[in-house]
Amino acid sequence: MTEPLQEKQNQETITGSVERVTYHNEQNGYTVLRFQVKGHREPVIAVGNFSTISPGESLRLTGLWTTHPQYGDQFKISESAVVRPATIAGIQKYLGSGLIKGVGPVTAKRIVEYFKEKTLDVIEGDIARLAEVPGIARKRVEMIQRAWEEQRSVKEVMLFLQSHGVSTHFAVKIFKQYGNQAISIVEKTPYRLAIDIYGIGFRSADQIARNLGLPADSPERLQAGLRFVLLEASEEGHCFLPQGELAKRAAKALDIEEEARLTAMTAVMLDEGWLKMEPGAADHAIYLPAFWQAERSITRRVKALLEKPVPVTLSRVEQWLERLAEARGVALSQEQRRALEQAATARALVLTGGPGTGKTTTLRAMVQMFEAMGKRIALASPTGRAAQRLAEVTGREAKTIHRLLEFDPSQMGFKRNEESPLEADVVIIDESSMIDLMLANNLLKAVDAKSQLILVGDVDQLPSVGPGTVLRDLINSGAVPVARLNQVFRQAAESLIIQNAHRINRGEFPALIKPGAQASDCYFIEAEDPQRIVELIVKSVASSLPKRFGYDPLRDIQVLAPMNRGLAGATNLNDVLQTALNPANSQKAEFNRGNRVLRVGDKVIQRVNNYKLEVFNGDMGRIEIIDLEEQTLGVRFADRMVYYDSADVLELAHGFCVTVHKSQGSEYPAVVLPLHTTHFLMLSRNLVYTALTRAKQTVVMIGTTRALSIAMNNLETVQRFTGLARELAG
Repeated sequence: MTEPLQEKQNQETITGSVERVTYHNEQNGYTVLRFQVKGHREPVIAVGNFSTISPGESLRLTGLWTTHPQYGDQFKISESAVVRPATIAGIQKYLGSGLIKGVGPVTAKRIVEYFKEKTLDVIEGDIARLAEVPGIARKRVEMIQRAWEEQRSVKEVMLFLQSHGVSTHFAVKIFKQYGNQAISIVEKTPYRLAIDIYGIGFRSADQIARNLGLPADSPERLQAGLRFVLLEASEEGHCFLPQGELAKRAAKALDIEEEARLTAMTAVMLDEGWLKMEPGAADHAIYLPAFWQAERSITRRVKALLEKPVPVTLSRVEQWLERLAEARGVALSQEQRRALEQAATARALVLTGGPGTGKTTTLRAMVQMFEAMGKRIALASPTGRAAQRLAEVTGREAKTIHRLLEFDPSQMGFKRNEESPLEADVVIIDESSMIDLMLANNLLKAVDAKSQLILVGDVDQLPSVGPGTVLRDLINSGAVPVARLNQVFRQAAESLIIQNAHRINRGEFPALIKPGAQASDCYFIEAEDPQRIVELIVKSVASSLPKRFGYDPLRDIQVLAPMNRGLAGATNLNDVLQTALNPANSQKAEFNRGNRVLRVGDKVIQRVNNYKLEVFNGDMGRIEIIDLEEQTLGVRFADRMVYYDSADVLELAHGFCVTVHKSQGSEYPAVVLPLHTTHFLMLSRNLVYTALTRAKQTVVMIGTTRALSIAMNNLETVQRFTGLARELAG
């Protein structure tokens, strides 16, 4: 008898409800549940894989009892199915779990107390009877009725998807995306889910496809795998992959040994236009068409701008600068003057420089100079926070790039483009190191051929979160004029933050000052044990920095981590800091999703671009409202309030601690940065440089000098595959 068959014979089935989600890994779905088994007094620990799961769900679980050496008896789940709850308590949890919009915990309790065991029969058969329940107005009954009818429309889709391992939450999102075509689309093209539905990755879609009987070597699977690998590479910042690297990664992702089959499929996809290739001496570059087209579009538009000289004489520019210096009392260095002269005469220009080199002063003077020349100016930055700071610096209106280009959610595109360019003589973009390839392409499309484009940014910071290294490629191409500020001004040079930033940039080890040793704005606390680092971070944020400098722990201090994983990673630090800075109490509403608890008062960060809500990857805010009845959540961002429904809440993560990458374009009064050897995959010189330059007044680094040494010896964590510099140079 084989071992798998023995295991199957020893399996048993238990039924009950989820009491609590102890742990849930969003990457692979591994979940630890406290599960109240029907007929048992105490809940049991159950472990298995779920896309997402919520407390209150009633389940039928099949699996094996095992004993973990540390955690004791566990039920290892092999199969699961959602079942209709049988007990009054189960029905109440089920109704109040967010299943029906308009029914939160309070309303669910009222309904179940009135109808008891007949609750679900009433809702399914004669929902108008909810008006009998004291405290539920007819208007709310009508809303619940509409939501339930929608839910019944979703029911068939949900049952189909759940039979293939998809949770209730994702079933709702799939129905919202595809409507009544959901089952047909999932059956015929299951890999579309990975592209269309946030939260369903390729592996989840692949599992559904395999459950539907699609062979492991089917052309659809191989093609989806190649696209997935290129998309995954774009999330690492790559615009393409060398052909050999693509085949190697795809073979691993698909668990296929024959790389030659994938190379052959790549050739088929190139012939059909699903992929694009740029020949190379060592290896060919394989692109998704959108990235290939974007590089060529940017190149074409930059070159078109540079072909047309600006009709202005240098002597007049010098006169303007003299008058500006006199009228405003601004003392400009020779470097700054040259930069302003270039800005006045160049159709396209990059202005770059490190901290303390007068970039802000130059930018402010540039705006005043263009106004004196009678030019219309448009100011923008990639994020809301950066745009807010740009407006404060210049005293003029500044927008996010998406707002400047007038994003239209109904069309999922920008109103400002080549047919309707921006009505500005000069377009100035700050924090340009954050601009990825696709946003740069849309921006260039909207810049009129007669306008000027000025990109301002620190090229030594980390590159954009999205694909490409646009600012660096523009500089390295040699095709675009560059004004580089190198002189550090005396007042800025007194800051140890700025001194250390420049030391790091030069590859020199930074000066490390212990707290209390002497007055400084940049401190280092030595700690080897990751748990001790976590304790020191909490102490610094919750008490030490607020007491010494008067900082507000939530508003003024930002913890930045090199990566998400690990004890000293952003995920764990967010849990610990939420408990320390915004603990639970009866006055604060909470929203439970998987093992995450979102609470009124929490700092949160948007994890993905949501064009309909006009919030974008990296935007940070605070939760102000949680309506459990309506299943909505309100977040205050820098410029406005945004309301999320339950299906979109997964797009938010806690922001007590964010990765250094996500902090780009932001400045904070104080920054706390853990540095440990467990972060070695992400440690680099420009990561530490970027973290330090996010702080306006105080930096506290906590960790080991060895981790800092690793970062200093690594100029970049990953060399990105981009072709823009090559295209521009060519």
